[in-house]
Amino acid sequence: MYIDFTGLPARQAYFWLASTVTPRPVAWVSTVSASGQPNLAPFSFFQVVTHTPPTLMICPLANSDGSMKDTPANIEATGEFVVNLVPHALVQQMNQTSFGFERGVSEWEKAGLSGLTSQKVAPRRVLGAPVAFECRKVGVTPYPADKPSCWIVLGEVVAAHVDPAILAPDHQVDPDRLDLVSRMGADWYGRTKSDLNFELPRPEGWAR
Repeated sequence: MYIDFTGLPARQAYFWLASTVTPRPVAWVSTVSASGQPNLAPFSFFQVVTHTPPTLMICPLANSDGSMKDTPANIEATGEFVVNLVPHALVQQMNQTSFGFERGVSEWEKAGLSGLTSQKVAPRRVLGAPVAFECRKVGVTPYPADKPSCWIVLGEVVAAHVDPAILAPDHQVDPDRLDLVSRMGADWYGRTKSDLNFELPRPEGWAR
């Protein structure tokens, strides 16, 4: 099956990319607007960029009218955000916060979530998230520049909160204890907690 992406409608391009580039981790991003309004939204176009300096990337898509979503707008205005990782125990609440509520409606309240005070940034972190990264803005870049379909947000991690319960006896992160959800195609999700997980050592001679 050959697919020519150069002439593919945007909806179809999204379907093929989002359904095959899986599993994708979910960034549950908490922000605060310039006027102090809190916001919380999940994004699966999310990844680590580098560890020097420690940097994360999220790519919020544009609204249906082409406008910028609240999350990148808040980050651009305040320069701060928190990336909360989503455990299976909070997947329903995460899904609720993906709804496009009217501006001024609190996703925190609608999903019945509580927040914890961050140490270095203003946005709160989600109570129950096993890991939360406090980030400061590196850049918010529209892409493509002439007619953005998304905003590429880079943030430097300045602090993290890690639940000790996710660590194995050797102090390594245990995927089963972490039990994060990942985004797949359509309505499908995955979990890091799985009997099918396996370890694979680096090739012999590879320098750590």
